Formats: sequence, structure tokens, C-alpha cells
Amino acid sequence: MINEVKDVLTGSVEIARAMGVTLKHLFRQPVTNQFPDEPVAVYPRFRGRHVLKRYENGLERCIGCSLCAAACPTDCIFVEAAENTDQDRRSPGERYAKTYEINMLRCIFCGYCAEACPTEAIVLEHDFTLAEYNRWDAIYTKEKLLQPHDPPHLIIRDDQVYVEQPTWGKTKRKA
Repeated sequence: MINEVKDVLTGSVEIARAMGVTLKHLFRQPVTNQFPDEPVAVYPRFRGRHVLKRYENGLERCIGCSLCAAACPTDCIFVEAAENTDQDRRSPGERYAKTYEINMLRCIFCGYCAEACPTEAIVLEHDFTLAEYNRWDAIYTKEKLLQPHDPPHLIIRDDQVYVEQPTWGKTKRKA
């Protein structure tokens, strides 16, 4: 009998503690990013949209080795290599990526492709706006991946200290 009463009391205390957490957050203003109007702060280690990089002289970094495709656990990367010629030099090596495609619907943003790349050609940038109306547009080709990409809707936040920034209008949040 005493064990049952003890169980009821401890259960009631736990429910009251849980309801206290709910009530504490119930009267706070919501933390909402007004996305198109206000930029969103992301951490420096955030992995988003894939980008193929170039060297300073304009040559492509990708040498068509297909290590990124081999490292990809979802098999969403397709690379077809071709030989460089003296008349058509695309990369500093003997080969270049003739076809480079990433199926973003299958990608899990693990970053294995960037880690496997010996020339640091493929990197995962901070952009998270990847919505498409057509599923075939979610297959990023080499031309789309090579375009310079610097989205205006992102701010890289400081990774050292978390600073709470109010995003609901201009008022400060009460603790």
C-alpha cells in the first residue's frame, strides 16, 4: 500500500515538473526567423548546398577521380571523366569531370564527398534553400555546381559563443 502511494506521489511530482517546463515556455514570444526579409544565422560547420570550386586561374579543381561518388553512402553522385587536351584544358591534371551530377533528393548531407575529394573541389556551403518545383531540377549538374554562389539570406554566426538574438519584431525577449 505504501509503495503505491509513493509511486503516485513521485509520478505526480514528475508530471508537475514537466508541466512547469511547458508553462515556462508558454508565455515566451516565439523565436521565428522572418526568412525572406531577415537573414538567417547559421553555424560555420553547417552543411548545405554542394558547390564545385575552381582554382584562382579559372581551372576546375575536379579531376574526375570519382572518389566522391565512391564515398557517397546514398550513391547520389555521378561522375564521368574525360581526358584533357592541350587545346581544351579544363583542369590542371590529365583528366577532368566531363559530367558531374548530384541528385539532391537522395543526398543526406553527410559530407563524405567533401572529405574524400583530394583536390577539395566539392564543398558543402551554408545555403539551405534547396526547394524545387520539379523533381528533375533537383539533379544539380556541373554547370549549376560551378556557378559562384554567395546567397544574401545567410549570416555566418560566431561558433564560439551562442548569442541569443531576438527575431520577433524589434522587441527584446523577456527571460
